Amino acid sequence: MQKTFIASATLVTTLLAAPLAAADLTLYSGRGESMVEPIINQFEKNTGINVNVRYGDTAQLAVLLQEEGERSPADLYWGQDAGAMGAISQAGLLAELPDDIYEGLPGIYTSETGNWVAASGRARVFAYSPERVSEEEYPESVFDLTDERYEGRVGWAPTNGSFQSFITAMRVEHGDERTQEWLEGMRDNGAVTFRNNTTQVQGIADGEIDFGLVNNYYLPRFLATDEDFPVEQAFFAEGDIGNLVNVAGIAVLESSDNKEAAMEFVRFLLSPAAQQYFTGNVYEYPVTRDVIQNPELEDFDRLLEVSPQIDLDDLEDLEGTLNLLRDAELL
Repeated sequence: MQKTFIASATLVTTLLAAPLAAADLTLYSGRGESMVEPIINQFEKNTGINVNVRYGDTAQLAVLLQEEGERSPADLYWGQDAGAMGAISQAGLLAELPDDIYEGLPGIYTSETGNWVAASGRARVFAYSPERVSEEEYPESVFDLTDERYEGRVGWAPTNGSFQSFITAMRVEHGDERTQEWLEGMRDNGAVTFRNNTTQVQGIADGEIDFGLVNNYYLPRFLATDEDFPVEQAFFAEGDIGNLVNVAGIAVLESSDNKEAAMEFVRFLLSPAAQQYFTGNVYEYPVTRDVIQNPELEDFDRLLEVSPQIDLDDLEDLEGTLNLLRDAELL
């Protein structure tokens, strides 16, 4: 996969043959350093623009930006999930992005507000044990998992940020009452609590559970080191909220004095080189078709078929989700 990234980066170097004058950008990144540093370094090499990065928790950086307001030194905000991007957008802190940035992007990757855009996507899936689960037991919907036949067999991670974003999407799509019923139904059906996605996938392999509710990229990471790892994963039926595609988003701050250079960073994240890196090295879904398909991931068109159509800006009400989880005694 790394060779593919380098080859694509050469293409983008050619496209950016006339870089902007040297400038400095400050990026607040809720994405982990080990995950995004290579692509940031490539941008610096291609453009001569230096990027100073402040890494931190996505939600905490969002709060910091709201506290700093117009005084913020940040030019860019790279959030881990749509909820945080929506919160910053609603606070009026983001600059409008040019129309060309959104050109050709599927609706599941765009913001209704027009001031942030997805840089990569990750889908919710159910992971399962092919040794202990028959095809007849595949759930059609995430709501099926409260049925008696799944009692004590399903893992989840209520304290995990990606799970909480999924619950927020369920609230948007189905309302608080049905979401509360599902949470309590899962709890009463003996859902096994794990601290995160990785431990769920390992728990399936170890026989602790038969199913897990996780993001798509955890299993490929296990398979990269053990091709015989005894876990598989699948989508629910088309359009089911259990297939939520959440995103990592990028935005330019309205208070930035370097908007032109900041917009170039946004464009670079949507370039073939960066998109190839996200799908080939990080196992996330690209937001464009201009990449080589990662064989460990579902086809791009299949992803669009199964994903629910959610306004990403509506995923900002994390506090309401936390309240539901507390009411269900899951936090």
